[in-house]
Order: sequence, then structure tokens, then C-alpha cells
Amino acid sequence: MEISSNIDITELNKKIEKESAVIELIHMEMNKVVIGQKDLIDKLTIALLSNGHVLLEGVPGLAKTLSISTLSQTIDAEFSRIQFTPDMLPADVIGTQIYSPKTEKFSVKKGPVFANFVLADEINRAPAKVQSALLECMQERNVTISGETFSLEDPFLVMATQNPVEQEGTYPLPEAQLDRFMLKIIITYPNFEDERIVVRNNLSKVFPTANKVVDKESIKKARALVKEIYMDEKIEKYLLDIVHCSRDPKKFGLEKFSTMISFGGSPRASINLAHASKAYAFIKRRGFVIPEDVRAIAHNVLRHRIGLTYEAEAEEITADDIITEILNTVEIP
Repeated sequence: MEISSNIDITELNKKIEKESAVIELIHMEMNKVVIGQKDLIDKLTIALLSNGHVLLEGVPGLAKTLSISTLSQTIDAEFSRIQFTPDMLPADVIGTQIYSPKTEKFSVKKGPVFANFVLADEINRAPAKVQSALLECMQERNVTISGETFSLEDPFLVMATQNPVEQEGTYPLPEAQLDRFMLKIIITYPNFEDERIVVRNNLSKVFPTANKVVDKESIKKARALVKEIYMDEKIEKYLLDIVHCSRDPKKFGLEKFSTMISFGGSPRASINLAHASKAYAFIKRRGFVIPEDVRAIAHNVLRHRIGLTYEAEAEEITADDIITEILNTVEIP
């Protein structure tokens, strides 16, 4: 089936069928350890395929840290964890210069950010300077220590967690820094049967562990193939309409939200929505994007990019409520 003169979807589907096996291997290993969070596993792999960063939010005890560390265990790559606290300094993240009395010279000691997978645990507990140091690494993909610049190895993926409770003594991420995260994933409680399995696993003599099943080159190859996935102009218009509706809801017939949204998604939201939609099509083994791909990932891409007014908060309207209404309003191609 030829979509255009340059795109052979049949051939592309065959390539995706072959290369998407790496994602299946990752999912199989993660499902051994992380129970009842299939959607979370899908979204984490979408971020991995899209070269984006992830912000996980949920109450304590929902396996946020476990999910991220398990993903890193499935890939033969370097992993580091940073436990954020209020007394941290930027040097604790990026590194610093150390003086050696023996050589009478300064040498660079690299920080934990020099890894392929960085778990930023409870990022909202760190002061603004530390958050900015990490988020600069996320955007620039390099680190400057005392005038010397070091590139971060590819793949480089930051997965940050924050709890929606216990906000006392925390430093909420500003909107400009939230925008650096491709996806914001909300984790909810598992159902009864899944929680039963979780309890049994933790009571057993040996807790399940994930094996390394994929190397870095396989991830890079899959990322390159994701970029080849075909996106029709109608799908492009659809996802742009969704983002523009978050900025100007009145234009799309959603006047009721015009006083509830202080700002909508930026062009980065449009870019990330396009990348994530392609990655979602990839894990579904398709060589082209359909509207359902865009809808499946829209909440995760947009929920941290829509600013709410006091009026919305007074009426208990959330960003997710607005996104759902936008998806129900914008015409599907």
C-alpha cells in the first residue's frame, strides 16, 4: 500500500514488526516486577523511544521508583539515582572540581547525572538551584563544570518523581521547568487482584527481578525507526488543533473554559505530542499514526502544560477535565 511516492507503509510495517520486538522484551521483563501498571509501562517506553523525559506523580507506595529502576534494569546501560533533599547543592547533581594535594591540580569529579538513566527521586524536595541544574542538563544534554563542557551519553533519560501529598517544605517545579518533561504520568492505585499479586510477591522468598534484555544500540535503532513513521497532514492538523484549543478554547466553541485557562500548550507541546504519537504507533506495530494514537497520549503530554486560573480551581476543574473536553470537541479526521 503506497501512502505517498516516498513512503511504502507495507515495507515500513515489516521493519516495525521486526524492530518492535525490543519493546516487547522490555514489557515482558517489567511486567514481572511492576504489577497492574500496564499504562505506566507503555508511557515510559514511549518516552524512551521519543528521547523525552518523564515526570511521575502519585501518592507514596505506588511503585514509582520501582518502575523507573526496573526499566533501567532491562537495558544494558548506566543507571543512577538521586534522592533530592532540601540541603542539596547543584554540585551534588552535576559534579565539581576536586583539588589533589599530591598532584597540586584540580580534577573534575562527575556527578550522578552522568548516566543513561537518571532517577530524580522527589524532585520537588530540592531547592530551585538544584532543579535548574538538572533541568539544564535535560535540555542541553551537556554539563559545564568550571568552564569545561562535557556531553552526556546517548540515550539520556531523566525520570523524576514527586508526591502530590506532603507539600510542606517542598519547592514546586515552575511551569517553565515542567515544560521540559515530555510526559507527566499520574499513577493510581492498583485493583484488588493486582494488589494481591503485589503482596504475594513481596512475601515470597525471592522477589522477581528484571533481566537485561536490550542494549543501547537497539534503543537508538528503534528511535530512528520511530522518526520514519508516517504522519498524514490531517493528523498533523488534528494534533495542532488540540494544542491550539488549549490556548484559545473560545475559537473552538469552548467559551466556558476561556476564563479557566491562564495559558495553554506551547509549540514544545505540539512537538512532543507528535513524537509521542509516533512512538505510540510504534509500540502498536503500525507504520502510520491514527487519531487514536494522538488521543491516547494527549493527557500525558498536555496536563502539565495547561495553566489554570483561580476560577477553575474554585470550581474544581482540573487540567485533565479540560483536555478530555478538548478531545471530545476537536473534530477527528
